[in-house]
Amino acid sequence: MKTKLTLATRLLSLVLALCACGFAANGATAQDAPIAGKATLGVTVTEAQVVATGWRASKMIHSDVYNEKNEKIGRVDDLIVAPNGSLSVAIIDVGGFLGVAAHRVAIPVQQFKQIAPKAILVGANKDALKKLPEFEYVKG
Repeated sequence: MKTKLTLATRLLSLVLALCACGFAANGATAQDAPIAGKATLGVTVTEAQVVATGWRASKMIHSDVYNEKNEKIGRVDDLIVAPNGSLSVAIIDVGGFLGVAAHRVAIPVQQFKQIAPKAILVGANKDALKKLPEFEYVKG
């Protein structure tokens, strides 16, 4: 038992020494180390407020899309995020059944009156959406 305890103590000392060497090699000091409860490791308070009032993409995908007359005109098939991190386009499936004969179109999110909790696309109808060019994912 004493041998196992000594081995564990030596192993812990080695790990701490390696961590200290790595910490010093980066030019960091003990004052630079994050303090539990003090460092922002996830979202900031402001970002947390946005997250708390936002909508999960997983809940929006496959939700129905309506026009201002409350007519179902399609279903959200996917959401595209721009390189800057903003939500830019909703891919709407306006035809088919269970993916067969589907006609997907890309609609900029700015054109929606609202995207959640209920997606509303003012001035749209199924026929108009079906006339739009079909969206195809880039392969590769």
